[in-house]
Amino acid sequence: LVADQHPALLAVAMDSPAKSFRHGLFEGYKATRPAAPPDLSQQIVRLRGIIDAYAIPVLQQEGLEADDLIATLVKRARAEQLRVVVVSADKDLLQLVDDDVIMYDTGRNLVYGAEETRAKLGVLPAQVRDYLALVGDTSDNVPGVPSVGPKTAQSLIEQFGDLDALYAQLPQLTKKALREKLTAYRDQAYLSRQLVT
Repeated sequence: LVADQHPALLAVAMDSPAKSFRHGLFEGYKATRPAAPPDLSQQIVRLRGIIDAYAIPVLQQEGLEADDLIATLVKRARAEQLRVVVVSADKDLLQLVDDDVIMYDTGRNLVYGAEETRAKLGVLPAQVRDYLALVGDTSDNVPGVPSVGPKTAQSLIEQFGDLDALYAQLPQLTKKALREKLTAYRDQAYLSRQLVT
């Protein structure tokens, strides 16, 4: 990344070994994730040594995930009118994409702006968290609303704009079974949005 892209500023965010505040919100958060391979911790130690040798700042804070630190840096950088490239393959981070923020997936050599985010998830970056609140996220064990898949979530977000508007206008939803499911799992949808934000 340093050799190919020549970033003017660069920082690396890492998860804290401690559980994040999300575990306090939802006990099942990341509970279904398989254990990390035994050699991963050795690789992280070596990676940290390389990062330190390059004198690249490492951001890590107990109770927060790397995603939280990345989002904070993006907010600060935007306030300073800096263009930002988030280097990740994590779809949760697509909610940060904006006119001055893109996401670069080095593994697939893909760059995500607003249109690429819409092509991937069917929603705009500002709607990603509402979309994920409905569909959930199996990799993090975020529950979402049962039986609401990507196409249904896309349709609901397209029709209503966001989760708040959807629930404010829920009686207008013509599909009775879907309306009942959304009503029954309202709290879970909002919890899911909080977990992915």
